Amino acid sequence: MARLFRSTQQFGNVLGRCRTHACAATPRRSPVEHWWLFGLCSHKLHTVADGPKSCPAAAPGRLPFSTVTPDDLDFFRKILPGRTITDPDLLQSSNVDWLKTVKGSSEVLLRPRTTEDVSQILRYCNRRNLAVNPQGGNTGLVGGSVPVYDEIIVSTALMNNILSFDSVSGILTCQAGCVLENLTLYLEERDYIMPLDLGAKGSCQIGGNVSTNAGGLRLLRYGSLHGTVLGLEVVLADGRVLDCLSTLRKDNTGYDLKQLFIGSEGTLGVITAVSILCPRKPKSVNVVFLGCETFEQLLQTFQLCRGMLGEILSAFEFLDSECMRLLNTHLKLPNPISDCHFYIVIETSGSDPRHDGEKLHNFLEEAMTSSLVNDGTVATEESKAKTLWSMRERVTEALTHDGYTYKYDISLPVDRIYQLVTDMREHLGDKAKSVVGYGHVGDGNLHLNITSPTKDPEVLAAIEPFVYEWTASCQGSISAEHGLGLKKRNYIYYSKPRQAVALMSDIKAMLDPKGILNPYKTLPDNLK
Repeated sequence: MARLFRSTQQFGNVLGRCRTHACAATPRRSPVEHWWLFGLCSHKLHTVADGPKSCPAAAPGRLPFSTVTPDDLDFFRKILPGRTITDPDLLQSSNVDWLKTVKGSSEVLLRPRTTEDVSQILRYCNRRNLAVNPQGGNTGLVGGSVPVYDEIIVSTALMNNILSFDSVSGILTCQAGCVLENLTLYLEERDYIMPLDLGAKGSCQIGGNVSTNAGGLRLLRYGSLHGTVLGLEVVLADGRVLDCLSTLRKDNTGYDLKQLFIGSEGTLGVITAVSILCPRKPKSVNVVFLGCETFEQLLQTFQLCRGMLGEILSAFEFLDSECMRLLNTHLKLPNPISDCHFYIVIETSGSDPRHDGEKLHNFLEEAMTSSLVNDGTVATEESKAKTLWSMRERVTEALTHDGYTYKYDISLPVDRIYQLVTDMREHLGDKAKSVVGYGHVGDGNLHLNITSPTKDPEVLAAIEPFVYEWTASCQGSISAEHGLGLKKRNYIYYSKPRQAVALMSDIKAMLDPKGILNPYKTLPDNLK
């Protein structure tokens, strides 16, 4: 291997040092930044009259919900004194999604502090037939976290208390509005970590994470939230409180109702509290940044990695050379190694630095002698590890500077992940400015992103439904971790049979017969 791994003799020193990087870890940007992009998008997605009516991502017509009256505001102000927001300037950021592609027109933002507050709000709104948009950190990418029309926004931001933590079992119970990064810091002080880690952790909230079944960077090691979430407290559309806030790892009594709400995007109930199983904080963490020339070599490196690193492997991510170009161009982040077609970020975490170091040493030596990788660097110090991770985590930020971004979050058989990127480039030709691929190899999750100078209906028509048809032909999923929201609801049949979608609709009708919870999201406009 070139540079750092030039000879076998150098491997004894490789774990103790990391090549000096010119770039430094940069704080994550707020999800309400990059307002310039909003001008490119013109928020037509939420306006039927202005948007192409044939586009499946466009919103349907407004459903016959009631509109907010002065009497309604009087009620809300009575139960939420000082926490009923009607100032348009204060509402602006809550009406616009992170990508600045969907903009609602809500005139009321409610900020409950307790489950009882949420219960009173929903009981009243259900009786009055007022539509509600539950909102956490508003970091979603499919238009699921903001109003489409004038739905009342119910923010969980003030529901940010940690209720309990059992240091023996590692079970944390907290309100839904706790920011993921704050929970991470709380747990690290107690020698534990959260089982999920996201690029948006400085803004996203645990309730929103659960509502969208967020995946993130640690899913390979700790699994999805369907496994780590032990209990939920949920307020139903009519105001009833469903208390399934169990802290038991085993409970086989009847239906596991909490699973209905994990990934339901706020359409079945408002999550108000979560109990989650947290792993111990690893005593040894290493981050490796590698480069290789072909995706086949990348996959072989992944196979080798799983076999040789085993239980200490916690993440295996990739990005392509186009991602690196955007990082260099827009964020001025220099490549920490030599130029390659593909880059890999590997994280190991364990309890014995010497044991982990030996395993990593043996893996890197084998990867070098097998000519699977061309170059690489290793970080054992936290600050340098964050610098390497930023090359993966800040790709989304770099894309926002490249023009209007069409984002796709796809699950595919691992060996087919990058073929979609290659085929999309060939399919689009010069219609697109950039076509990039990155994501979670260990989970079979591709983030396909396409940019154009401005929002272009011709480009969108070339991408969709091609991307969904291609995914369906491989028995993949059109949404691996972002959800369906507003933008993808009508594409659900590419991933789910009509019988399954019909049953979802029946569940929605049973739990929310008036349809007031996050309308226009997740389920298609018309059942087949």
